[in-house]
Amino acid sequence: MSILINKETRVLVQGITGHEGSFHTGQMIAAGTNIVAGVTPGRGGEWVLDGKVPVFDTVKQAVEVAGVNTGVIFVPASAAADAILEQAEAGLELIICITEGIPVKDMIQTCAGLKKTQSRLIGPNCPGVISPGESLVGIIPAGIAVPGNIGIISRSGTLTYEVLNDLKLAGRGVSTCVGIGGDAIKGSDFVDLLRLFEDDPHTKSVILIGEIGGMDEEHAAEMIMNKFSKPVYAFVAGLSAPPGKRMGHAGAIIEGGSGGAKDKVEALLQAGVKVAGSPAKVIVMIQD
Repeated sequence: MSILINKETRVLVQGITGHEGSFHTGQMIAAGTNIVAGVTPGRGGEWVLDGKVPVFDTVKQAVEVAGVNTGVIFVPASAAADAILEQAEAGLELIICITEGIPVKDMIQTCAGLKKTQSRLIGPNCPGVISPGESLVGIIPAGIAVPGNIGIISRSGTLTYEVLNDLKLAGRGVSTCVGIGGDAIKGSDFVDLLRLFEDDPHTKSVILIGEIGGMDEEHAAEMIMNKFSKPVYAFVAGLSAPPGKRMGHAGAIIEGGSGGAKDKVEALLQAGVKVAGSPAKVIVMIQD
């Protein structure tokens, strides 16, 4: 079982004719994803990926003709916010934005607009979502993930890959892995996804991969303490990060005495979460 996506998910790739969009569409199709449409303005009527996927000029056209319900975005940062809203206004249930570098102002306005719709946004600046054996929407390498009963929510793309691969090597698999992205302003956070995993009977435990900056981990700890019934394991990157320095992601910065890794770890421990000192030790904890 999975959350967010499955074999029936009908996916649209916005930016499908670009280099990144074309390459990762091929990878998603190879992983079993049901890619039913692409969107590139001015290229409507074409077929790409050896004639497998039709291209439309607009998301609305793709929804009307191909019955799309999920979109993934591979367009430049300057156009990505508009792409998110175009998908939401066309009625897509799930929007996954891979694009990085979207201006904060644009995302503030975009998230405000999303509140007027029924769409759920994952990202931006994220690796996407994978439910092994079901579907892949994004850029997560399908070969490092196998089906299982562990849910993963991560702010870090590369650490996501590490944990997925370590789980596979340990003979464990995942129900769904969601990369929420590391930007300060994003669509879905830990709490949003924990609610879905709580309601998924096939997810038996959850791994959180956090990092410095923001209050996402603290909010997750509060939710876990009061409204989450399954075991949670975590790793928080950035224990050695100096205050006031941005480390990698736009959201990974400690300011005003908040956002530090130690505070996040303490909050998670108080909520009963088992916190590991490295990604590899998370796997050991679960095995125990």
